[in-house]
Amino acid sequence: MIRAGFLSEAERQALIGLARDGLAEHRIARRANAIVLLDKGWSCAKVASALLLDDDTVRGWYRAYESDGLNGISSFGHEGSACRLAEDQQRALKNWITARLPRSTKVIGAWIEKNFALSYSRPGLIALLHRLGFDYRKPREAPRHLNEAKQKAFIAAYEKLLNTMDMDEAVVFVDAVHPTHQVHAAGCWAPKGIAIAVEQTTGRQSLNIHGAINLETGQTQILEVAKVNARSLIALLKAVEAAHPQKRRIHVHLDNASYHHAKRVREWLKRQGRKCVLHFIPPYCPHLDPIERCWGLMHQYTTHNRDYKTFDKFRAAILTFLNQTIPKKWEHFRDRINDNFRVISPASFRIVA
Repeated sequence: MIRAGFLSEAERQALIGLARDGLAEHRIARRANAIVLLDKGWSCAKVASALLLDDDTVRGWYRAYESDGLNGISSFGHEGSACRLAEDQQRALKNWITARLPRSTKVIGAWIEKNFALSYSRPGLIALLHRLGFDYRKPREAPRHLNEAKQKAFIAAYEKLLNTMDMDEAVVFVDAVHPTHQVHAAGCWAPKGIAIAVEQTTGRQSLNIHGAINLETGQTQILEVAKVNARSLIALLKAVEAAHPQKRRIHVHLDNASYHHAKRVREWLKRQGRKCVLHFIPPYCPHLDPIERCWGLMHQYTTHNRDYKTFDKFRAAILTFLNQTIPKKWEHFRDRINDNFRVISPASFRIVA
């Protein structure tokens, strides 16, 4: 509770003069008015109601004035807050943030207050951090054991293949995915002040899908299987060959899952009349398998903030998107499911965990 009469007569007159000053910025005048009303004994809620604000905003103005006087209510956190720190203090702060990578402005503010006896509002801290060259972002997930040489070799071999293969050859990418029957909460725009939620599905059923995609046509072969293994790969390769009857050879790119190297698969590929030739993507390189992006779009379009009351409805939505939506709308999806490969270098990242 804020007690009335906390202002001296000089402070009160200065604030009243600021509130009545037609040349003062409106936001500053309104803050000054709020402080005067609090000094008269008005509650934060009453002041907020009169000024069409929320009471937390009024409390923040009071704390800013209590901490820094007129300077506190005249600052909006974007017009030079960093100037409150001396050059050596800025360097110390930058070094500390760079070393620690703190996750919240609260932690940073506490460090500044402890070391420099300065207090910043959250907007002021954000402006200061931007000025010092920092921004807030989530670390990327970097695969372990990346090998630049193997990535470069794969990309070179793939580009050579595309440039030299005949018209009766095709290229597909293969992978497996196991979507679970549940809603995936995703960010969205919503009215302020309204809490939003997604209902969690109680079931734990999942689909086992072994799939292939041709990046030139957008054609997919999607098999729902009891288990992803060598048998399911052979069934998928049969479907790929059946979908390309005019092709003499089909270059199948896939990861290094053990079942992709199974003896059963190798023996099937040796049979008379087989069209498929396997090309293995380097280990720990999902970014070199475009069908991985297909799975990402699948979740975006079918599970993000979408609730299916039964597993059958969930299953139908997943399979319809993969079997029908992608091929039919390939012109829309092809820019996101593509072979614009790049080499990811471990030296390009600072690993934080």
